[in-house]
Amino acid sequence: MGDSTASAPSTPPAAALTSEAPTTSTDVVIPPTLKFLLANIKNVINVQLLPENYPTWRFAIHKLFAANNFFGYLDGMILCPPKHLLTATRQLTLNPQFSTWTLIYQNLSVALFSTISLSILPYILMLETSSSIWKTLEQRFFSTNRSRVIQLKNELHSLSMLNKTMTDYLASSKSIVDNIRAAGGTLDNEDILHYILNGLPPSYQSFKTTIRSSLQPISLDDLYSLLRSEEVHQTTDVVRELSFSNTSQSDG
Repeated sequence: MGDSTASAPSTPPAAALTSEAPTTSTDVVIPPTLKFLLANIKNVINVQLLPENYPTWRFAIHKLFAANNFFGYLDGMILCPPKHLLTATRQLTLNPQFSTWTLIYQNLSVALFSTISLSILPYILMLETSSSIWKTLEQRFFSTNRSRVIQLKNELHSLSMLNKTMTDYLASSKSIVDNIRAAGGTLDNEDILHYILNGLPPSYQSFKTTIRSSLQPISLDDLYSLLRSEEVHQTTDVVRELSFSNTSQSDG
């Protein structure tokens, strides 16, 4: 489930040479992009992480962090720099890049916590870095969502119109499809069309044959429109038959 195509990270040396004089303190400034992310994450990520919405949450977090050049802190590609630098006089001085890295990863961890539900927080509260939080959540929810996708696909496979109206039937199928995709599963339109047609009652047999024998692919929106029209036609035919039957009985 990797999202980065960057080359493997290289581990920084334990200490690096610098010609600067030793310093006892370093002023660390929060980058503007980090300020933006911290100020807006709750507005952009408007759902809290729950087991059933992990893929949606993960996608949104990935997009937000990548857009602000912070995804490397999640996937581990941006490694921790050495804490100290070695000066030309062989003295150790605090590495400002280490201070900046620490400030960023700590704030990113807080940002992640703000989007995670209370039921999940105990599993990650003691983790040190944003990358360890990201990896732990991925390991915890990947198998859970895979099982959910399988369960939902079974529901879609056994979907039946029964006594529902066409509107309700199509809404049920769309709800299952949306849940499959939200759980990280994939479905192409041909599969969805196949499941919807299979769940129709025998009175739609002629309609199903027409759709399946069509040489041109049909979009789901067009299928929904055709099915609603077919329902109206069948209802009209039933009303006519009843009216004709009642008229015949009255004449008799």
